[in-house]
Amino acid sequence: MKAQALLFISLLSLGSVTGQVSYAIPEEMAKGSLIGNIAQDLGLQTKRLHSGKARIYTRDSDEYIELNRERGVLLVKERIDREALCRQTTPCALHFQIILENPMEFYTVTVQITDINDNAPTFEEAEIKFSISESAITGAKFVLERAVDLDVGINDLKNYELKPSDNFALKVHNNPDGNKNVEMVLQKPLDREKQEQLSLVLTAVDGGEPQMSGTMLIVITVLDANDNAPVFTQSTYKATVTENSPKGTVVATVRATDADQGSNGKITYSITNTLDDVRKVFKINKENGEVTLNANIDFEVSRNFEINLRASDDGGLTDSCKLIVDVQDVNDNKPEINIMSKSNVISEDAKLGTVVTMINIEDKDTAENGKVQCFISENVPFILKTSTNYFYSLVTDSDLDRERASEYNITVTCSDEGVPSLSSSVTLTLQISDVNDNAPVFERSSYEAYIVENNTPGLSIFTVKATDADWNQNARVSYILEESSVNGVSVSSYVSVSADSGVIHAVRSFDYEQIKDFHFRVKAQDGGSPPLSSNVTVKILIQDQNDNPPQVLYPVQTGGSVVAEMVPRSADVGYLVTKVVAVDVDSGQNAWLSYKLQKATDRALFEVGLQNGEIRTIRQVSDKDAVKQRLTVIVEDNGQPSRSATVIVNVAVADSFPEVLSEFTDFPHDKEYNDNLTFYLVLALAVVSFLFITCLVVIISVKIYRWRQSRILYHSNLPVIPYCPPRYSDTLGTGTLQHVYNYEVCRTTDSRKSDCKFGRAGSQNVLIMDPSSTGTMQRIQNEKSILDEPDSPLEQKPPNNDWRFTQGQRPGPSGATGGPEVAMGTGPWPQPPTEAEQLQALMAAANEVSEATATLGPGTMGLSTRYSPQFTLQHVPDYRQNVYIPGSTATLTSNPQQQQATAQQATQQALPPPQASAQPEPPKAAQTPASKKKSTKKEKK
Repeated sequence: MKAQALLFISLLSLGSVTGQVSYAIPEEMAKGSLIGNIAQDLGLQTKRLHSGKARIYTRDSDEYIELNRERGVLLVKERIDREALCRQTTPCALHFQIILENPMEFYTVTVQITDINDNAPTFEEAEIKFSISESAITGAKFVLERAVDLDVGINDLKNYELKPSDNFALKVHNNPDGNKNVEMVLQKPLDREKQEQLSLVLTAVDGGEPQMSGTMLIVITVLDANDNAPVFTQSTYKATVTENSPKGTVVATVRATDADQGSNGKITYSITNTLDDVRKVFKINKENGEVTLNANIDFEVSRNFEINLRASDDGGLTDSCKLIVDVQDVNDNKPEINIMSKSNVISEDAKLGTVVTMINIEDKDTAENGKVQCFISENVPFILKTSTNYFYSLVTDSDLDRERASEYNITVTCSDEGVPSLSSSVTLTLQISDVNDNAPVFERSSYEAYIVENNTPGLSIFTVKATDADWNQNARVSYILEESSVNGVSVSSYVSVSADSGVIHAVRSFDYEQIKDFHFRVKAQDGGSPPLSSNVTVKILIQDQNDNPPQVLYPVQTGGSVVAEMVPRSADVGYLVTKVVAVDVDSGQNAWLSYKLQKATDRALFEVGLQNGEIRTIRQVSDKDAVKQRLTVIVEDNGQPSRSATVIVNVAVADSFPEVLSEFTDFPHDKEYNDNLTFYLVLALAVVSFLFITCLVVIISVKIYRWRQSRILYHSNLPVIPYCPPRYSDTLGTGTLQHVYNYEVCRTTDSRKSDCKFGRAGSQNVLIMDPSSTGTMQRIQNEKSILDEPDSPLEQKPPNNDWRFTQGQRPGPSGATGGPEVAMGTGPWPQPPTEAEQLQALMAAANEVSEATATLGPGTMGLSTRYSPQFTLQHVPDYRQNVYIPGSTATLTSNPQQQQATAQQATQQALPPPQASAQPEPPKAAQTPASKKKSTKKEKK
């Protein structure tokens, strides 16, 4: 028999396709027999069956049908016996679903099993016996046992035949339910005397092709007369019983009567059902006809029962009736949840409405007890959608975020509408797969780290840390140093970053004096595709170490000449001799300086200020004190460990220069001079001396012509210009330590009315000794005798206080010029001038003399010669402090325009006003021109 297919396909709103197809096949087909081409009937291609992993889903444990994906056909998997599968139920069919994935689709398939004539009618008993009284009247009926044919339809039982038929005829009654009642009717009275026992054969024949039959032997024993048979009060009884009723429950009571008396009227009840489970479920009381439950009944297995009852008397007469029992449903079955297809993992970027799981719901109860509603747990981004009454789809309802929830346990609960309601549930576990949607985040918005200078290259400074909320490879963070520059140099030459750990290492050794801090950016990048990243700024601050010793600015330790500080023997206690000036390029406490007297010719005479470096007398100077005093001062910083520097200070204790001349001529000094420097110095001194003598001769000639002859022998030779800082005011009020910076020769504008005046040095406290100056010192002594005369035209010029430092202007530890107060020992001070700058200062002095000479008119002559150091500070470090020009109020700066203005101002200050005149006064013995000192800067190369 060829299978027939009927296809219905519908498109649901969920986006998944469902359909229904039906086939009809005969039972008992061989294994592997073709049922139908399911792919063709559903309009699918075979490759779709492969890609969708097509499979058969059935709720029953036995599978009779199999799917061949390669051919796209349905085949018989197991032998199908319609009678075993459906018994008498018609039509008989197999129901199952075909499930496809990606996308999910399912189709319902129904395979109807048609009957073939493979079962012959059978009787429960092969032999049946009757005891019939001979008095039985014609027409007496004797109910026979029915034959049972498991086939249905045309193959079912069709007819009965009774042989021989001499005394009895066969009568068949068709019932409304399709069954047949067979009765044997007495047509001819029995005669026990003729035949005490009869044997009849009852044959049951079906209508199949080929025709099949079954037989039963009827043995009749003829008895004496019993002419009344039992009679039931009803031909059909009806009763109702609730499923799950306990054993012994009375279902119904039947009753029959017999007109006979005695043993012929005694009735016995029995159940005559054959080939079913009725006699297992029910039993009847033989005496009273009470029908009770003998086993549990289940509405879902059998919804009604038909019980055939028989009443017999002792005479062998019988009657029959039917008891129909309807079973009432009770809500005793929970809804069954069957997972048809599900996904265990879903991506967090899945679109809304993505199908995750498909489930099938079944409740074996009926009516309200079988109506089921399903729902899922709250606070999950999923909803249940129903496609049919018994199928649900779990779909996404909102956006997923693995970082918020990486796993969902979704509980699906289904409840029926029975009273009380029954429910069942199943928990679905769904993993959320990660997508790279989170960038790394640093623990801080910016970082600061400290490192001590002079570190070892490769030293670990600190660690940056970033976290990524993603998972696995998407959360694997790598650290990258962003390219930038620090002071024009790539930052990668300063630091490096470990790509895995974020540890920042120093590539080089840092120097706090060169760089104090720098910053750069570090990028954190994850391993996703495409990768995400974020940046953070890192600032490295270099901490100072005490790696620089103090540098002594004054007094400068030169090898060409000896510098000595002069202290008069009349100096009181606390007399300021000089001041040691030192700086330390470190910072903080590493630059705090302290001064100590390490060695001294007479330690009881001098002391050094611990903080300011001032050298003062600690007792009255006496005549017994040696003229030559040598002090060794040590300067220490406050670092750990401490660093120090030493300086030698020469002090001359005397009231006049000749007194100490012999003592200091043997001071050790360096004999090695630079040939070029000596040549330039000699040339400059020669030019200055020539100009000076020329001006001096002119002035003397005019005075002789106008007034009287004057003898002026005045000459100064300065072979070496040592470096000295500006003067410091004596804060203790004992006097001012004044270093000579100015050498002036002035002539009034009106020579006929004024005397020739020479400005004296502001102080005689500094003594400059040079090996080549012996002859010069003798001439100075001669000049001193001339100047001591009462009529000497020379008068002493009072010290110029215009350029004195105030306490707040002092450089070095005691104060900072023109700026806020600084830490002890860190005050700025310019470096000594170079040899070229010393020569430039001498040439500038000569230029001023020539310019002053050119300004004199006829009859009037004035000259101002000022040895004021003027040089460019282009190569001198800026210590943020102006350098005052001695003898004037001008200052030296690094601006050439300011330098020119300073020179002009110095020249103007050197020329006295026209109306100014001063009476000559005898010079003091202690104030001789020979004690003058010229100071300038010298820078070591």
